[in-house]
Amino acid sequence: MQTQPYLFFDGRCEEAIAFYRQAIGAEVVMLMRYADGPEGSAQCPDGTQPPADKVMHACLQIGSTQVLVSDGFSGGHPEFKGFSLALSADDDTAAKRLFDNLADGGQVQQPLMPTFFASSFGMLVDRFGVAWMVLVPSTPG
Repeated sequence: MQTQPYLFFDGRCEEAIAFYRQAIGAEVVMLMRYADGPEGSAQCPDGTQPPADKVMHACLQIGSTQVLVSDGFSGGHPEFKGFSLALSADDDTAAKRLFDNLADGGQVQQPLMPTFFASSFGMLVDRFGVAWMVLVPSTPG
Protein backbone atom coordinates (compact mmCIF):
# COMPACT_ATOMS: atom_id res chain seq x y z
CA MET A 1 0.00 0.00 0.00
CA GLN A 2 1.18 3.53 -0.72
CA THR A 3 -0.09 7.02 0.12
CA GLN A 4 0.56 9.85 -2.33
CA PRO A 5 -0.31 13.51 -1.93
CA TYR A 6 -2.56 14.92 -4.67
CA LEU A 7 -2.36 18.71 -4.97
CA PHE A 8 -4.90 20.81 -6.88
CA PHE A 9 -3.41 24.10 -8.12
CA ASP A 10 -6.71 25.44 -9.45
CA GLY A 11 -5.32 26.76 -12.75
CA ARG A 12 -1.63 27.22 -11.86
CA CYS A 13 -0.46 23.61 -12.17
CA GLU A 14 1.86 24.10 -15.14
CA GLU A 15 3.50 27.04 -13.38
CA ALA A 16 3.88 24.94 -10.22
CA ILE A 17 5.44 22.05 -12.15
CA ALA A 18 8.03 24.39 -13.70
CA PHE A 19 8.78 25.86 -10.27
CA TYR A 20 9.23 22.47 -8.57
CA ARG A 21 11.42 21.23 -11.42
CA GLN A 22 13.76 24.19 -10.87
CA ALA A 23 13.48 24.46 -7.08
CA ILE A 24 13.76 20.83 -5.97
CA GLY A 25 14.57 18.81 -9.08
CA ALA A 26 11.08 17.35 -9.59
CA GLU A 27 10.75 15.21 -12.70
CA VAL A 28 7.54 14.91 -14.71
CA VAL A 29 6.62 11.22 -14.90
CA MET A 30 3.41 11.87 -16.82
CA LEU A 31 1.15 14.77 -17.76
CA MET A 32 -2.33 14.70 -19.26
CA ARG A 33 -4.31 17.79 -20.20
CA TYR A 34 -8.09 17.95 -20.30
CA ALA A 35 -7.81 18.05 -24.10
CA ASP A 36 -6.17 14.60 -23.97
CA GLY A 37 -9.22 12.94 -22.39
CA PRO A 38 -12.37 11.76 -24.14
CA GLU A 39 -14.83 14.55 -24.88
CA GLY A 40 -17.09 15.20 -21.93
CA SER A 41 -14.92 13.13 -19.57
CA ALA A 42 -14.39 16.06 -17.18
CA GLN A 43 -17.05 18.43 -16.00
CA CYS A 44 -16.94 21.32 -13.52
CA PRO A 45 -19.59 21.51 -10.78
CA ASP A 46 -21.37 24.23 -12.78
CA GLY A 47 -21.69 21.90 -15.79
CA THR A 48 -18.98 23.55 -17.90
CA GLN A 49 -15.85 21.89 -19.23
CA PRO A 50 -12.47 22.75 -17.68
CA PRO A 51 -10.16 24.64 -20.07
CA ALA A 52 -8.68 22.13 -22.54
CA ASP A 53 -5.11 23.39 -22.07
CA LYS A 54 -5.13 22.88 -18.28
CA VAL A 55 -3.58 19.89 -16.51
CA MET A 56 -6.08 17.15 -15.73
CA HIS A 57 -3.50 14.89 -14.09
CA ALA A 58 0.26 14.83 -13.70
CA CYS A 59 2.73 12.86 -11.65
CA LEU A 60 5.95 14.37 -10.31
CA GLN A 61 8.87 12.34 -9.02
CA ILE A 62 10.51 14.16 -6.10
CA GLY A 63 13.34 12.03 -4.79
CA SER A 64 11.82 8.63 -4.05
CA THR A 65 8.27 10.01 -3.74
CA GLN A 66 5.62 10.63 -6.37
CA VAL A 67 3.37 13.66 -5.92
CA LEU A 68 0.21 13.89 -8.01
CA VAL A 69 -0.90 17.31 -9.25
CA SER A 70 -3.76 18.84 -11.23
CA ASP A 71 -5.43 22.11 -12.12
CA GLY A 72 -8.70 20.70 -10.80
CA PHE A 73 -11.54 22.84 -12.12
CA SER A 74 -9.25 25.88 -12.60
CA GLY A 75 -11.28 28.20 -10.42
CA GLY A 76 -8.22 30.29 -9.57
CA HIS A 77 -8.34 29.91 -5.79
CA PRO A 78 -6.11 27.02 -4.65
CA GLU A 79 -6.24 26.25 -0.94
CA PHE A 80 -3.76 24.05 0.84
CA LYS A 81 -4.73 23.80 4.51
CA GLY A 82 -4.08 21.37 7.31
CA PHE A 83 -0.94 19.66 6.00
CA SER A 84 2.70 20.17 5.07
CA LEU A 85 4.94 18.28 2.71
CA ALA A 86 8.10 17.15 4.54
CA LEU A 87 11.26 17.17 2.45
CA SER A 88 14.21 15.26 3.96
CA ALA A 89 17.56 16.41 2.61
CA ASP A 90 20.80 14.42 2.63
CA ASP A 91 22.80 17.12 4.43
CA ASP A 92 22.63 20.68 5.72
CA THR A 93 23.98 22.20 2.50
CA ALA A 94 21.29 20.47 0.43
CA ALA A 95 18.65 21.47 2.97
CA LYS A 96 19.63 25.14 2.70
CA ARG A 97 19.53 25.03 -1.11
CA LEU A 98 16.11 23.32 -1.16
CA PHE A 99 14.71 25.60 1.54
CA ASP A 100 15.91 28.77 -0.17
CA ASN A 101 14.60 27.61 -3.55
CA LEU A 102 11.15 26.74 -2.18
CA ALA A 103 10.99 30.00 -0.18
CA ASP A 104 11.56 32.12 -3.31
CA GLY A 105 8.31 34.08 -3.69
CA GLY A 106 6.84 32.40 -0.63
CA GLN A 107 6.85 33.01 3.11
CA VAL A 108 9.27 31.58 5.67
CA GLN A 109 7.42 30.46 8.79
CA GLN A 110 10.46 29.17 10.67
CA PRO A 111 13.98 29.81 9.40
CA LEU A 112 16.17 26.80 8.69
CA MET A 113 18.15 26.05 11.87
CA PRO A 114 19.48 23.22 14.02
CA THR A 115 17.01 21.68 16.45
CA PHE A 116 17.11 18.86 19.00
CA PHE A 117 15.65 16.47 16.39
CA ALA A 118 17.37 17.63 13.19
CA SER A 119 20.66 19.20 12.18
CA SER A 120 18.52 21.49 9.98
CA PHE A 121 14.80 22.16 10.16
CA GLY A 122 12.68 24.95 8.70
CA MET A 123 9.11 25.62 7.61
CA LEU A 124 7.76 27.73 4.78
CA VAL A 125 4.78 28.27 2.53
CA ASP A 126 5.77 28.42 -1.13
CA ARG A 127 4.46 30.87 -3.75
CA PHE A 128 1.49 28.57 -4.46
CA GLY A 129 0.41 28.25 -0.82
CA VAL A 130 1.83 24.75 -0.25
CA ALA A 131 3.38 24.33 3.22
CA TRP A 132 6.78 22.61 3.41
CA MET A 133 9.00 21.36 6.20
CA VAL A 134 12.61 20.90 5.13
CA LEU A 135 14.85 18.88 7.40
CA VAL A 136 17.97 16.80 7.85
CA PRO A 137 17.04 14.24 10.48
CA SER A 138 19.58 13.72 13.26
CA THR A 139 21.03 10.25 13.38
CA PRO A 140 20.26 8.34 16.59
CA GLY A 141 23.14 7.85 18.95
